[in-house]
Amino acid sequence: MFPIRAASMTAAPYRTRGGRPDAISSPTMRLPLFQVDAFASRLFTGNPAAVVVMPEFADDATLRAIAAENNLAETAFLVIADGRYRLRWFTPVLEVPLCGHATLATAAVVMEVLEPGRGEVAFDTASGALTVTRDGDAYRMDFPTRPGRVIDAPAGLAEALGATPREVVDDRFNFIAVFDDADTVRRLQPDMAAIARLPRGGVVVTAAGDAPYDITSRYFAPGKGVPEDPVTGGAHCGLLPYWAPRLGRSTLRCWQASTRGGEMTCTLRGDRVELAGRCVFYLRGEIEL
Repeated sequence: MFPIRAASMTAAPYRTRGGRPDAISSPTMRLPLFQVDAFASRLFTGNPAAVVVMPEFADDATLRAIAAENNLAETAFLVIADGRYRLRWFTPVLEVPLCGHATLATAAVVMEVLEPGRGEVAFDTASGALTVTRDGDAYRMDFPTRPGRVIDAPAGLAEALGATPREVVDDRFNFIAVFDDADTVRRLQPDMAAIARLPRGGVVVTAAGDAPYDITSRYFAPGKGVPEDPVTGGAHCGLLPYWAPRLGRSTLRCWQASTRGGEMTCTLRGDRVELAGRCVFYLRGEIEL
């Protein structure tokens, strides 16, 4: 078990200059840091997330600086107070309202390290209460759906992707570009600068999957500092309301075809989506501020 020492989590006052961390008074603050491959059954696959356990949230400039230093798609910041878990997520450049893989990674930290044997944990987040439940050697998350509407392709989308989708969906967070086959999704080499200029946080590209998967996807969010996210729980909150009725099934096995690759099983339940996947611990240590 990774030792969590109360003394190491004593917060020191933060000062900022010009929106950047300037100085932290003595003594040095030591915070537990974990790096976990989420939606993965073996190391070096899935989506790596950092999880930092804090006594209270530092100022936003410091949280952004830690996330930038970690240089992963997301860093999760976990605060334990009054028996409750509070959770925030940052990319290397900004805070995001929802992150599936970093939530899964944080749940693994809670249930495997902080409270071994615990079967469920609820996080207070900007997207409301998010519950994660142990499911054998995997974890199930309960997230709100992101139902979208079919729209005309926005100007510049096809050019940015280098291919013309047969349908485009807007779920308010991302554009979802639907293609005829999974091979087209795998072969796309988008213009990231052009993607970043589109008026949404990112672009999901998707098609029906190759067996044994029901759907295939990739996710590009260069404007968030994440050119291609390896595996994206939030994107599947928009994909399930689209694909489940078209495939005639509420439970879908999903493959995200990034270089690392990752898989999850998703179930549509009304206005909620259950996302299930495994986690593998890569690193346990401390950061000093």
